[in-house]
Amino acid sequence: MGDVSGVAYDALKMAVEHVLGKIREGKKLSTEDVLVLYLGTIVGDLKEIRADIARLDDKIDKTNQRIDDTVKTLSARIDETNKRIDELARSLSARIDETNKRIDAVQATLLEIQKLLIELVKTRQQ
Repeated sequence: MGDVSGVAYDALKMAVEHVLGKIREGKKLSTEDVLVLYLGTIVGDLKEIRADIARLDDKIDKTNQRIDDTVKTLSARIDETNKRIDELARSLSARIDETNKRIDAVQATLLEIQKLLIELVKTRQQ
C-alpha cells in the first residue's frame, strides 16, 4: 500500500484492536466501535480483492503473452504455407504453359497432316 493508505491501514488496525479489547473485557460497544469493526472487515476484504485482482492481472498478462506467441507462430506458418502455395502455383502455371505449347504444336502438326491429306485426295481425284 502507498504511504497514506499504509498509515490509514495501521490506524484502523489499532482502532480495531482497541475495540476487540473492549469486546474481550465485555464492555458495551458504541456505534463508532461497531463502525470501526465494520471498516476493519471491509479493509480485509479489499486487501483480498486487490490480491485477487493482482493475480488475475498476472494471469491475463501471461495469457496475452501466450496469445501473442501463438499468433506469431501461426503467422509464420501461414507465411510459409503461402510461399509453398505460390511456388506450387508457379510450377503448375509453367506446366500448363508447357502443355499448351505441346497442344499448339500437335494442332499445327494436325493442320499440316490435314493439308497433306487434302492435297493427296485432290491428286487422286485428278
